[in-house]
Amino acid sequence: MATIDGRPAQYGISLKQLRELMEHRGREGVMKISEFGGIHELCKKLYTSPNEGLSGSKADEEHRRETFGSNVIPPKPPKTFLTLVWEALQDVTLIILEVAALVSLGLSFYKPADEDAPVLQEEEEHHGWIEGLAILISVIVVVIVTAFNDYSKERQFRGLQNRIEGEHKFSVIRGGEVCQISVGDILVGDIAQVKYGDLLPADGCLIQSNDLKVDESSLTGESDHVKKGSDIDPMVLSGTHVMEGSGKMVVTAVGVNSQAGIIFTLLGAAVDEQEAEIKKMKKGESDVRPQIKGSQTPTQRQTVASEGTKSESEGNHVPQSSSTSAAAETGHKKEKSVLQAKLTKLAIQIGYAGSTIAVLTVIILIIQFCIKTFVIDEKPWKNTYANNLVKHLIIGVTVLVVAVPEGLPLAVTLSLAYSVKKMMKDNNLVRHLDACETMGNATAICSDKTGTLTTNRMTVVQSYICEKLCKVLPTLSDIPQHVGNLITMGISVNSAYTSNIMAGQNPGDLPIQVGNKTECALLGFVQGLGVKYQSIREEITEDKFTRVYTFNSVRKSMGTVIPRPNGGYRLYTKGASEIIMKKCAFIYGHEGTLEKFTRDMQERLIREVIEPMACDGLRTISVAYRDFVPGKAAINEVHIDCEPNWDDEENIMTNLTCLCVVGIEDPVRPEVPDAIRKCQRAGITVRMVTGDNINTARSIASKCGILRPNDDFLILEGKEFNRRIRDSNGDIQQHLIDKVWPKLRVLARSSPTDKYTLVKGIIDSTVSENREVVAVTGDGTNDGPALKKADVGFAMGIAGTDVAKEASDIILTDDNFSSIVKAVMWGRNVYDSIAKFLQFQLTVNVVAVIVAFIGACAVQDSPLKAVQMLWVNLIMDTLASLALATEFPTPDLLLRKPYGRTKPLISRTMMKNILGQALYQLVIIFGLLFVGDLILDIESGRGQELNAGPTQHFTIIFNTFVMMTLFNEINARKIHGQRNVIEGLLTNPIFYTIWIFTMISQVLIIQYGKMAFSTKALSLDQWLWCIFFGVGTLVWGQLITSVPTRKLPKILSWGRGHPEEYTDAMHLGEERFDSIDSDKKPRAGQILWIRGLTRLQTQLRVIRAFRSTLEDLNERRSMHSLHSLRSPRTAMQIPVGGGYPLYNFNLLSKHQQQQQPKPSLPAQQNVSPAMLPPDISYIDEDPLQHQRSLNNGLTQPNPSISTNISAPALSQRFSEIAHSLPQQIRYNNIESKHSNGQNETRI
Repeated sequence: MATIDGRPAQYGISLKQLRELMEHRGREGVMKISEFGGIHELCKKLYTSPNEGLSGSKADEEHRRETFGSNVIPPKPPKTFLTLVWEALQDVTLIILEVAALVSLGLSFYKPADEDAPVLQEEEEHHGWIEGLAILISVIVVVIVTAFNDYSKERQFRGLQNRIEGEHKFSVIRGGEVCQISVGDILVGDIAQVKYGDLLPADGCLIQSNDLKVDESSLTGESDHVKKGSDIDPMVLSGTHVMEGSGKMVVTAVGVNSQAGIIFTLLGAAVDEQEAEIKKMKKGESDVRPQIKGSQTPTQRQTVASEGTKSESEGNHVPQSSSTSAAAETGHKKEKSVLQAKLTKLAIQIGYAGSTIAVLTVIILIIQFCIKTFVIDEKPWKNTYANNLVKHLIIGVTVLVVAVPEGLPLAVTLSLAYSVKKMMKDNNLVRHLDACETMGNATAICSDKTGTLTTNRMTVVQSYICEKLCKVLPTLSDIPQHVGNLITMGISVNSAYTSNIMAGQNPGDLPIQVGNKTECALLGFVQGLGVKYQSIREEITEDKFTRVYTFNSVRKSMGTVIPRPNGGYRLYTKGASEIIMKKCAFIYGHEGTLEKFTRDMQERLIREVIEPMACDGLRTISVAYRDFVPGKAAINEVHIDCEPNWDDEENIMTNLTCLCVVGIEDPVRPEVPDAIRKCQRAGITVRMVTGDNINTARSIASKCGILRPNDDFLILEGKEFNRRIRDSNGDIQQHLIDKVWPKLRVLARSSPTDKYTLVKGIIDSTVSENREVVAVTGDGTNDGPALKKADVGFAMGIAGTDVAKEASDIILTDDNFSSIVKAVMWGRNVYDSIAKFLQFQLTVNVVAVIVAFIGACAVQDSPLKAVQMLWVNLIMDTLASLALATEFPTPDLLLRKPYGRTKPLISRTMMKNILGQALYQLVIIFGLLFVGDLILDIESGRGQELNAGPTQHFTIIFNTFVMMTLFNEINARKIHGQRNVIEGLLTNPIFYTIWIFTMISQVLIIQYGKMAFSTKALSLDQWLWCIFFGVGTLVWGQLITSVPTRKLPKILSWGRGHPEEYTDAMHLGEERFDSIDSDKKPRAGQILWIRGLTRLQTQLRVIRAFRSTLEDLNERRSMHSLHSLRSPRTAMQIPVGGGYPLYNFNLLSKHQQQQQPKPSLPAQQNVSPAMLPPDISYIDEDPLQHQRSLNNGLTQPNPSISTNISAPALSQRFSEIAHSLPQQIRYNNIESKHSNGQNETRI
């Protein structure tokens, strides 16, 4: 029999059986595991030990990988370079150019029999093909450059993704040692330690667990936390989050065989099928569609429920989750950042303007040519003239190419990609690209205290034991023996066994703290007393625990129950001092005597011990215990006859005996005060949100510089914060939050919900003129909502849980606040890089388009030829975006205030520069065009034949234009009106390399370009003139800077207003129709029409309800049935957006409903409520209630009823209205509410 590493090669359980096993939940799962002989037998079948784990030998690992697969879900293969080239070729303007160039090439070889042609022209026609070929080549260059940029971008993002995934480590036991391994290396049979905040990387069965609760919403869509335990529900699944507790599991499925893997595989298959389907649709094979769609669902169902039975609910859950996660993914992809939204809008607007001018150029050129040739010169049509028309078309298309700023999105991507790469070195791992740019606009940072502002290296520096306050570490001999034993035992056992203190790597190094840092400080205290906590843990292993109350933000404490050696149980607990103190009834006093812990003693202890410790910035922790004994109980013990009800936490955690209070120091990071000063100077408010004591928080905030002596600030505790922001009904009110947040600097003893409320309140607030942009740091599982809500969420890379990292936008790999300041600097730099590029690009755009257009009108030919324009396009789009997008950030960026959400994209200073430079360039170019030949004493290029060779005149115009553009690129480096444009030029090698490369290329094009670039070599003094005009832009730039910006009208800034306007404009009609039929999305008009119809339909239904006779009303008490639009009873089935639920007032008997004619829906007619009959009112209360009062003959009108009319009259009037409605009435608004069982209909 074959053996691997001394064990049989054949496992006792197959992959198929394991997959089936993992499809059971709850009790079914427990039964299924017992069929295999229980969890320990399952471990034996997998050749693993619950305590020792896998042996860790290479042969064993390799064999497991081959048998059960590795824990990697293969990603989609990246796009190849050729695919990207093909995609770049899809650009419409480039396609038109390619076609035109090919036609031009074909026509240049076409020689019709034309006897009149002079000999000279034939000479020149030899070169006719060069221009067509040159255009083709330049198109190819543009395409390759674009594809290369996309390729490098994709590679960078993949690298980033791998880095994020590589960061994810997990604790497993191998060879009896706990070790952290990369998630991809986890194997079936591994014993994994599961703890609070973990994102589970594989499926497994629990061996042992403490108070474990898991959020399975990513798989099932159910938001409730699921209790897990080896005897209630032992199955834990990959992709789910541990919200509470801890445990140990044996891994049973990894990679594509795990539940998350199965769903990913399905998603991949579904996406592939969908893409294939859309392609077929485009080819017109519409009959294929239903088959594919139909076949997809069964395969999905089959794979998810792969060869196994499932509880009914489960069958519903898993496929649903695959669609939800897919939807979530597409939803996320669609979100554009504020900057991208503004840029997209700008690019579209410029594109429209450019297209208009391009079309006009072509029309004018062709009309002029036709009039001159056929009307004035009265020549007959020749086939060679087709070539002229094609050339005119090429000029028009080239104008369009120059006008459309396709470099804009490229600049954004390049700038972001470049920044993201550099930010990694500054300890910022960016997960969502747009977070980088948003961070530049941040106006507020809500930061955690522990680990972010402090070093997160905790040590016990003060202790209070047996009425002795020690400012130095006591020795065990100073403490009464029985108290010492209780303290050391209580700390060693009642802390997560994943928290450990390891020896430093080198002899002189500080010990390494692993796991929870507060627990490490307490374990360090035990070691300092001279006790080995590890030996206590070996004696009392985790499987001996009776019950564990894990730490969470509500308890703010942790408790562990262990059996006592001589019967009964002992509860150890530790937690925030003031919380534990309230639960204590006894305390060890002088010389270790047990005393009653009275209210006075508690207050004295808080006043004289805990508060002074907190004011020194120490975190205070109390340790206490309680005994449950079967025999005679002492004063601080509880007598029990049977096992207590451990779920009754309130009664278990009372009458404790206090053992000690310790003060734990977590010093402020040395670099933090300076970083916070920089933030404050940059106009960013820093707030501290912590779960710590208010005095500790105040002390640390003062040391950090968050609280400044002369400022007007607020420090609140969570309770007081909630009291201030809630109204009398306990609801949060925005106007109340607005009174608190501007001055709030420290929020202590806060829960994650408080953090979320604060962040949401600041973001939604409209108190400040520019709207706040909020960044938040978080490390705990419960920080997820706040991190997601914030504009930018920072998770801690070291102390952060996986859940927090998943919810964040940026991961701080060193958990340091000063890294956030670097992120602000990079974010502002991205925004400025884009603005620099815009300033440069728009100047070139304006000039090139106007020159081509006016040239076409005045000289019947564009002074800039097609190939020349493509070269300019390459300079300004691709190369300039590279040069300007890679500027390095400078500390000056932190000296200005943040832009906020509503800052215009193009400021007045930028617009001044754009218009000023464009004016200068246009004056020079038109000067050269009309009088340049006289000034420079050269042959004029105006009025040349279309096929004539290049002239020095037009070459000088082209060269001057490029020189001015190149020197203006240096001007564009500054956008805030700085005078020194050369400052920092040498710090950006990419910029000056590209600049020099472009200059050399230009010299070669001019001197040797000849027919291909329509250029003629220039002499030295002609070159000097061109450079002189180029350098003139720098001088002119200084003049423009002197013009005061404040005097300019505000209309000159572009892109002002709230980002919602941009994003809404882009998403109108997208978000709700995102199905497989995404290529058939309705337009905005259709959406409005559908909404109008739906509203009418609701109104008709209400009217119909009121038409019933009142006797019937009285009989029928059931008020309404609520159902969504897709219910079969709906008068007209219209798939509105998300299918809003509507109230269907079924006040008619079934018989009447059947007889009731379905109303025809009218076209939209507009009638104001004033046209409704005067003798009818709208009832703003429960209609049944009102009806009963009418029937009982109560004639006293209700205040909400304007007239008192008899029941038949009411019914009569409603009938009339209902009949007349299609002809004349359309209600403006109707609301149907269902609250507290009351039904209100408002019209």
